[in-house]
Amino acid sequence: MQQYLSYLLFIQSFLTLINKMQHHTVSYNSDYLVVRRGQEFQVKITFNRPYKPAEDKFAVEFTIGSSPQFSKGTYIPVFPTSERQSSWEGRITNTSENTVTLGITTAANCIVGKYHLYVAVMTPFGIRRTRRDDSRALYILFNPWAAADAVFLDDEEQRQECVMTEMGIIYHGAYDDISERNWNYGQFNYGVLDACLYIMDRSDMPITNRGDPIKVTRKASAMLNSRDDDGVLVGNWSGDYTYGVAPTSWTGSTEILLSYASSKMPVCYAQCWVYAAVFNTFLRCLGIPARVVTNYYSAHDNDGNLKTDIILDDNGRIDRNRTKDSIWNYHCWNECYMSRPDLPTGFGGWQVVDATPQETSDGMYRCGPASVQAIKHGQTCYPFDAAFVFAEVNSDVVFYSRRKDGTMDPVKVNQTHVGRMILTKAPGDMTRLDITDQYKFPEGSKEERTVLEKAEEYGCKREKSNPPEADVDLVLPTLEINMGDDFELSLEFINRSDQRRVVEAYISGSVVYYTGVTSSEFLFRDPTVTIGPKKSVKEVVVIESKNYMKRLVEQANLHFIVTGKVKETGQIVTAMKVVTLHNPKLIVSDGGRVNEEMMATVEFTNPFNFSLEGVYIRMEGPGLMPPKFKYYSLIPRGSSLTWTEFFTPQRAGSTRVIATLDCPALSQVHGQATLTIAP
Repeated sequence: MQQYLSYLLFIQSFLTLINKMQHHTVSYNSDYLVVRRGQEFQVKITFNRPYKPAEDKFAVEFTIGSSPQFSKGTYIPVFPTSERQSSWEGRITNTSENTVTLGITTAANCIVGKYHLYVAVMTPFGIRRTRRDDSRALYILFNPWAAADAVFLDDEEQRQECVMTEMGIIYHGAYDDISERNWNYGQFNYGVLDACLYIMDRSDMPITNRGDPIKVTRKASAMLNSRDDDGVLVGNWSGDYTYGVAPTSWTGSTEILLSYASSKMPVCYAQCWVYAAVFNTFLRCLGIPARVVTNYYSAHDNDGNLKTDIILDDNGRIDRNRTKDSIWNYHCWNECYMSRPDLPTGFGGWQVVDATPQETSDGMYRCGPASVQAIKHGQTCYPFDAAFVFAEVNSDVVFYSRRKDGTMDPVKVNQTHVGRMILTKAPGDMTRLDITDQYKFPEGSKEERTVLEKAEEYGCKREKSNPPEADVDLVLPTLEINMGDDFELSLEFINRSDQRRVVEAYISGSVVYYTGVTSSEFLFRDPTVTIGPKKSVKEVVVIESKNYMKRLVEQANLHFIVTGKVKETGQIVTAMKVVTLHNPKLIVSDGGRVNEEMMATVEFTNPFNFSLEGVYIRMEGPGLMPPKFKYYSLIPRGSSLTWTEFFTPQRAGSTRVIATLDCPALSQVHGQATLTIAP
């Protein structure tokens, strides 16, 4: 009697390691196979007898979503013969006794997510297929190594950095005093891939849209913030983080994503770099090349208007009540790499996406993807939100003098302050890469003028007036100051005219949030400065720490703005400077290996003449240890602490342990140690 081919007895363990190596997914800490679309992977199937190609008919079936349908690409049968093929190709690569090895090449535009696998066999009694077995599920991701994929990036060094690298550097501080923050993206950590897919589920994003990187990144930019959809992170710029974790305290994305996926509740709290860092994890985890970008002096709240207005009173003193626009010391967003078939040729490549909730776009707090090429060339009409990003890097700072009758005249226009420098981490190195030239042409160039005219055609309004420049220049020094230090602020007034000049100056020093919003003013002087012809005069102001320390907010930024009126000409002189106070450092060191166990030690000494209360220290390292924290109720002045954690490395290679210290009186204190783990 003929023995018919029986349905699957079992699927042997996938050729797991070979598949993972070929698909660059070895690092994913997952119980399931993880592969990338548009590239062949192999499955071994064992039947009840040897497979006979002339007689036997079977298919491997893949399903995704709650109601799979062939027409929607959520049910895909894969056949072993070239005579019958679907959108996914199948071929038998090997047969041995009862075992068949089937090579399967998914479509390069297929849906990204978690699939279930079945084997269906044609018998005289109809089609018989395996029961659902969760152990046979697999994940299919975007593939920047496949030329047919929309996220294809033809640069191996960039792929290694923007897809595979777990440890990143996020730049902050001021453009002339750049600071670095280490971040563990942790895109391969256990549970992170499921958490990223849960974000798309939570957004009610149709399964059929999840193969399109444009739609995935746009939806995710809304879902990473909680403003209108109970998304991942709650923004908080108030300085009060009683009911959550201070944004400066986080060391990586893993804890945030796993917490959101398990609690189903938004995680507290975030500011721009936290949104950008967690978004970066989401993108890299799904296979979309991504990097975090920092824009120094980023214009905000101007709604596509290319002006940031600073109002002065009739005497040249800043009117803080009427000055509403803000310039952030820095702002972080993401770039992701993809083709843009919805735009004309040449506007694919790097795209800006931003999850920090600032303005609504199509009714939701989100931004992008906006083509970096479109921003550079002033094509602000192209979707999505190119005009908003263009304004962030190209706004003019306009100083207005407000008369007593309420009318205002522009007295100075600074066209170079905003978008002063745009940085990201260099691929394959722990140094920074200046990408300002990818966003804008050189200041004052013919190309820049053409771009600004183009943007105006699409509705971006600029300040047309060109007030005459004063013949007195005002220069503020670049300062590097440690928190708690007294220091001198030396203002230089330079007279370029052939006549004596008298300047009635106003010197204001304020504690500001990094968003440019003033917390409190700690310094005000109004000297009258006399400068001889073709001479310069220095005005020195002594800044005592006791005046600013008690007013500090997180990130410890001091903002000095000097304005003045030249008595002889009525012209206005202005200068602005942000001084980022340098915090004490954490010392992170690694101990020797004991068997396979290692240890990391964090040390900190309180350098201030006051005690620190309610101190949290956090520590983690990719491939080394999950996020851990320790609480200290009090660190007296001058005293030290030491915290040691033991861990067993999960994989070989070079990695880092990073740590942060955070408390109400002191934040943005961090340290790191680089470790090399032998195989």
